[in-house]
Amino acid sequence: MALPKLETPVYSLTLPSSGEKIKFRPFLVKEQKLLILVNQDENKNELFDTLKSVISGCTFDKLNVESLPMFDIEYLFLKIRAKSVGSKINVTLICPDDEETQAPVDIDIDEVEVQIDEQHTNIIEVNDDIKLVMQYPILEDMKLLKDSSTMELFKIINKCVKELHHGEKIYNGPDMTEKDLNDFFESMSSEQFDKVNEFFETMPRLRHITKITNPKTKIESEIVIEGLESFLE
Repeated sequence: MALPKLETPVYSLTLPSSGEKIKFRPFLVKEQKLLILVNQDENKNELFDTLKSVISGCTFDKLNVESLPMFDIEYLFLKIRAKSVGSKINVTLICPDDEETQAPVDIDIDEVEVQIDEQHTNIIEVNDDIKLVMQYPILEDMKLLKDSSTMELFKIINKCVKELHHGEKIYNGPDMTEKDLNDFFESMSSEQFDKVNEFFETMPRLRHITKITNPKTKIESEIVIEGLESFLE
C-alpha cells in the first residue's frame, strides 16, 4: 500500500562566499537522528561527515559541500537549523566583567550573519617579488586539525595556499609539497608571517554581538560570539 508523501517547505538563502542563491529544506527526522547521535560522539571527523551529509541532503544534493569554505558550511547549517527547530536558541556564556560567572543568553539565529572585514584580502604580499594567493579552509582541511599545536596549524596554512607568485612564475598549491611549504613559511620573518596570520584572523566568520547581564554583579556587558559551536552549545 502506497502511503501519501509529505510535502516539505523550501526556502532560499545567499551563500556569503559567492553570492549564489540556493534552495534548502528543513531537517527531516532521519537527519535529526544523525545529529543527535553525532552530538553524543566526541569524534570531530564524525561531526564534519554528518554536517556534510545533512547539508547535502537539505540542499537537494545540488551543492558541492566539500568545496565550500567553512564559514559557508556554518552559515548554511545555522540557517537550516533555524527553519527546522526554531530560530530562538539559549546558550550559556561566561560574563566578561568577572570572567567566571556563567549566565544564559537567548539568541535569535535569524539575526546571525557572516561578518566580512572590509580590509580583508586573500592576497598576501610577502615582499616585492613574492606574493601568496590564499583560499579558505574547507571541511576536509578541518579534519586535519587534531589539536591546536603549531604543527597541526601549519597543515591548515599549507592547505590554504592556492598559488605562490615569484615574479612572473606561478606555483600552484597542489604542486607544492608539505615540506616545501613548511620550509617556505619557516624562512619568513615575524613581520612577514604576521601577514599570513592576518589573513586567517580577518577572514569571514559567523559573528554576533549580544548583551549579557552578570547575575552576581548585575553588570551588563557586550559579548561577541563566533563560530558554529558557540551557537549550538
